[in-house]
Amino acid sequence: MIDKLITLIKNDKENWTRFQESFVEKEISSKTVLLQEGEISNNIFVIKKGCLREWFNKDGKDITFQFFFEGQPVASIDSFMNQKPSLFTIESIEPTTILSICKADFEKLLLAYPDFNTGFQDFIFQRFRIYGQLFLSRIKDTPQERYEDLIKNHPELIKRVPQHYIASFLGITPISLSRIRNRKSS
Repeated sequence: MIDKLITLIKNDKENWTRFQESFVEKEISSKTVLLQEGEISNNIFVIKKGCLREWFNKDGKDITFQFFFEGQPVASIDSFMNQKPSLFTIESIEPTTILSICKADFEKLLLAYPDFNTGFQDFIFQRFRIYGQLFLSRIKDTPQERYEDLIKNHPELIKRVPQHYIASFLGITPISLSRIRNRKSS
Protein backbone atom coordinates (compact mmCIF):
# COMPACT_ATOMS: atom_id res chain seq x y z
CA MET A 1 0.00 0.00 0.00
CA ILE A 2 2.62 2.57 1.07
CA ASP A 3 5.05 1.32 -1.61
CA LYS A 4 2.44 2.08 -4.28
CA LEU A 5 1.88 5.54 -2.80
CA ILE A 6 5.62 6.31 -2.77
CA THR A 7 5.93 5.21 -6.41
CA LEU A 8 2.91 7.35 -7.32
CA ILE A 9 4.39 10.39 -5.57
CA LYS A 10 7.87 9.85 -7.10
CA ASN A 11 6.27 9.89 -10.54
CA ASP A 12 4.47 13.13 -9.66
CA LYS A 13 7.50 15.47 -9.69
CA GLU A 14 5.58 18.43 -8.25
CA ASN A 15 4.39 16.52 -5.20
CA TRP A 16 7.60 14.52 -4.76
CA THR A 17 9.53 17.65 -3.79
CA ARG A 18 6.69 18.49 -1.38
CA PHE A 19 6.40 15.03 0.21
CA GLN A 20 9.75 13.26 -0.07
CA GLU A 21 10.80 14.39 3.41
CA SER A 22 7.57 12.92 4.82
CA PHE A 23 9.06 9.42 4.56
CA VAL A 24 11.77 9.20 7.22
CA GLU A 25 13.97 6.12 6.90
CA LYS A 26 15.45 4.72 10.11
CA GLU A 27 17.62 1.74 10.92
CA ILE A 28 16.88 0.34 14.35
CA SER A 29 18.41 -2.48 16.37
CA SER A 30 16.48 -5.44 17.74
CA LYS A 31 14.34 -4.80 20.82
CA THR A 32 13.79 -1.15 19.85
CA VAL A 33 10.40 0.10 21.03
CA LEU A 34 8.72 2.30 18.40
CA LEU A 35 5.52 2.81 20.36
CA GLN A 36 4.98 2.07 24.05
CA GLU A 37 1.66 0.77 25.34
CA GLY A 38 -0.21 3.80 26.74
CA GLU A 39 1.45 6.35 24.42
CA ILE A 40 -0.43 8.09 21.62
CA SER A 41 0.66 6.94 18.18
CA ASN A 42 1.82 9.72 15.87
CA ASN A 43 3.42 7.54 13.18
CA ILE A 44 2.76 4.75 10.74
CA PHE A 45 5.77 2.55 10.02
CA VAL A 46 6.52 0.57 6.87
CA ILE A 47 9.06 -2.22 7.13
CA LYS A 48 11.71 -2.12 4.41
CA LYS A 49 13.77 -4.89 6.03
CA GLY A 50 13.28 -6.73 9.29
CA CYS A 51 10.51 -7.75 11.66
CA LEU A 52 8.30 -5.99 14.20
CA ARG A 53 5.86 -7.38 16.72
CA GLU A 54 2.87 -5.99 18.57
CA TRP A 55 2.45 -6.99 22.18
CA PHE A 56 0.76 -5.94 25.41
CA ASN A 57 1.43 -6.45 29.08
CA LYS A 58 -0.96 -8.69 31.02
CA ASP A 59 -0.17 -8.95 34.74
CA GLY A 60 3.56 -8.46 34.10
CA LYS A 61 3.60 -10.97 31.24
CA ASP A 62 4.26 -9.91 27.66
CA ILE A 63 1.67 -11.27 25.21
CA THR A 64 2.56 -11.12 21.50
CA PHE A 65 -0.41 -10.94 19.16
CA GLN A 66 1.00 -10.07 15.75
CA PHE A 67 4.20 -10.06 13.69
CA PHE A 68 5.05 -7.91 10.66
CA PHE A 69 7.67 -8.34 7.94
CA GLU A 70 9.01 -6.57 4.85
CA GLY A 71 6.56 -4.40 2.93
CA GLN A 72 3.95 -4.33 5.69
CA PRO A 73 2.65 -1.15 7.32
CA VAL A 74 2.45 -1.18 11.12
CA ALA A 75 0.63 1.18 13.47
CA SER A 76 -1.66 1.31 16.44
CA ILE A 77 -4.50 2.34 14.13
CA ASP A 78 -7.01 3.33 16.81
CA SER A 79 -4.39 5.38 18.62
CA PHE A 80 -3.13 6.95 15.38
CA MET A 81 -6.55 7.85 13.99
CA ASN A 82 -8.28 8.86 17.23
CA GLN A 83 -5.30 10.11 19.26
CA LYS A 84 -6.06 7.68 22.10
CA PRO A 85 -3.43 5.82 24.14
CA SER A 86 -2.21 2.69 22.38
CA LEU A 87 -3.36 -0.61 23.83
CA PHE A 88 -0.08 -2.27 22.81
CA THR A 89 3.64 -1.83 22.20
CA ILE A 90 5.35 -2.01 18.79
CA GLU A 91 8.90 -3.39 19.00
CA SER A 92 11.56 -4.71 16.62
CA ILE A 93 12.55 -8.37 16.86
CA GLU A 94 15.64 -8.10 14.67
CA PRO A 95 17.65 -5.22 13.18
CA THR A 96 15.06 -3.44 11.06
CA THR A 97 14.87 -0.66 8.49
CA ILE A 98 11.61 1.28 8.55
CA LEU A 99 9.99 4.22 6.84
CA SER A 100 8.12 6.41 9.30
CA ILE A 101 5.31 8.79 8.33
CA CYS A 102 3.91 11.20 10.91
CA LYS A 103 0.18 11.79 11.28
CA ALA A 104 0.20 15.36 9.90
CA ASP A 105 2.08 14.30 6.75
CA PHE A 106 -0.10 11.22 6.37
CA GLU A 107 -3.24 13.36 6.45
CA LYS A 108 -1.76 15.70 3.80
CA LEU A 109 -1.01 12.65 1.63
CA LEU A 110 -4.61 11.46 1.95
CA LEU A 111 -5.83 14.89 0.79
CA ALA A 112 -3.38 15.05 -2.11
CA TYR A 113 -4.09 11.45 -3.22
CA PRO A 114 -7.76 10.59 -2.54
CA ASP A 115 -7.34 7.15 -4.16
CA PHE A 116 -4.86 6.33 -1.43
CA ASN A 117 -7.66 6.79 1.12
CA THR A 118 -9.41 3.74 -0.39
CA GLY A 119 -6.19 1.75 -0.10
CA PHE A 120 -5.84 2.79 3.52
CA GLN A 121 -9.41 1.68 4.24
CA ASP A 122 -8.65 -1.67 2.59
CA PHE A 123 -5.61 -1.98 4.88
CA ILE A 124 -7.79 -1.32 7.95
CA PHE A 125 -10.38 -3.90 6.85
CA GLN A 126 -7.60 -6.43 6.25
CA ARG A 127 -6.30 -5.84 9.78
CA PHE A 128 -9.81 -6.35 11.21
CA ARG A 129 -10.06 -9.63 9.28
CA ILE A 130 -6.70 -10.81 10.66
CA TYR A 131 -7.63 -9.82 14.21
CA GLY A 132 -10.95 -11.67 13.85
CA GLN A 133 -9.15 -14.81 12.69
CA LEU A 134 -6.71 -14.59 15.59
CA PHE A 135 -9.55 -14.10 18.05
CA LEU A 136 -11.50 -17.09 16.74
CA SER A 137 -8.39 -19.26 16.65
CA ARG A 138 -7.72 -18.55 20.33
CA ILE A 139 -11.28 -19.65 21.17
CA LYS A 140 -11.76 -22.70 18.95
CA ASP A 141 -8.30 -24.15 18.19
CA THR A 142 -5.99 -26.10 20.46
CA PRO A 143 -2.39 -24.90 20.86
CA GLN A 144 -1.33 -27.83 18.62
CA GLU A 145 -3.77 -26.69 15.90
CA ARG A 146 -2.58 -23.08 16.20
CA TYR A 147 1.04 -24.23 15.83
CA GLU A 148 0.23 -26.40 12.79
CA ASP A 149 -1.61 -23.47 11.20
CA LEU A 150 1.41 -21.27 11.85
CA ILE A 151 3.78 -23.73 10.17
CA LYS A 152 1.45 -24.13 7.19
CA ASN A 153 0.49 -20.50 6.62
CA HIS A 154 3.43 -18.54 8.07
CA PRO A 155 6.62 -20.62 7.85
CA GLU A 156 8.72 -17.42 7.87
CA LEU A 157 7.76 -16.93 11.52
CA ILE A 158 9.35 -20.22 12.56
CA LYS A 159 12.60 -19.26 10.83
CA ARG A 160 12.88 -15.65 12.00
CA VAL A 161 11.06 -15.23 15.30
CA PRO A 162 12.49 -16.40 18.66
CA GLN A 163 10.60 -19.34 20.17
CA HIS A 164 9.48 -17.46 23.30
CA TYR A 165 7.66 -14.90 21.11
CA ILE A 166 6.05 -17.70 19.08
CA ALA A 167 4.91 -19.37 22.32
CA SER A 168 3.46 -16.06 23.53
CA PHE A 169 1.69 -15.59 20.17
CA LEU A 170 0.19 -19.08 20.43
CA GLY A 171 -0.94 -18.43 24.01
CA ILE A 172 1.27 -21.11 25.55
CA THR A 173 4.51 -21.35 27.53
CA PRO A 174 7.86 -21.98 25.81
CA ILE A 175 7.92 -25.42 27.49
CA SER A 176 4.52 -26.30 25.97
CA LEU A 177 5.75 -25.13 22.57
CA SER A 178 8.80 -27.35 22.92
CA ARG A 179 6.54 -30.35 23.70
CA ILE A 180 4.33 -29.61 20.68
CA ARG A 181 7.40 -29.30 18.43
CA ASN A 182 8.82 -32.59 19.78
CA ARG A 183 5.52 -34.39 19.11
CA LYS A 184 5.47 -32.93 15.60
CA SER A 185 8.99 -34.18 14.78
CA SER A 186 8.44 -37.67 16.28
